[in-house]
Amino acid sequence: MFDGLKVNSSSFTSSIKIKNYLVEELQPHLNSKRPIIFVCIGSDRSTGDSLGPLVGHKLQYFTRNNIFIYGTLDNPVHAKNLEIILNDINSTFTNPYIIAVDACLGSFKNIGNIFIQKKPLKPGLALNKVLPSVGEMSITGIVNISGNFDFMVLQNTRLQVVMNLADSISKGIYYFILNSLN
Repeated sequence: MFDGLKVNSSSFTSSIKIKNYLVEELQPHLNSKRPIIFVCIGSDRSTGDSLGPLVGHKLQYFTRNNIFIYGTLDNPVHAKNLEIILNDINSTFTNPYIIAVDACLGSFKNIGNIFIQKKPLKPGLALNKVLPSVGEMSITGIVNISGNFDFMVLQNTRLQVVMNLADSISKGIYYFILNSLN
């Protein structure tokens, strides 16, 4: 059984649903002044893998009230620096609540859907990379179908799908940040 939020990025209310879910789940951490870190994972060198850096790029100037953004187009978090970034976060912040944001491959019917789950993200699975798990919560956007040639699928993913996902996720996080200012 799925425990979390599933929303279609094309839905008019997707960003509001994301905001509402984040507020409900993260309010206790905001109240306790626990740092909340969004780690946006991916690379702009592959359209299908650019979701994380695009979300981070859209949010890079909205660090507020113990909420921080890592991973942008200028400074992406990817396979080669992920461990370094996680070590930096854990040495900079006391008991951070990390939320991983990343692209994901899935079934055809889920392309364009966003999944938020209260569990760590395992980045690099599509490309058989062994990387550390990230976060206590994960936000994934299904950018394309999973199959035999996942690397090629990521390279040939439509930018329109990735941008819809990035817009919906970043607006949801932005509204969450605004709500946290109250």
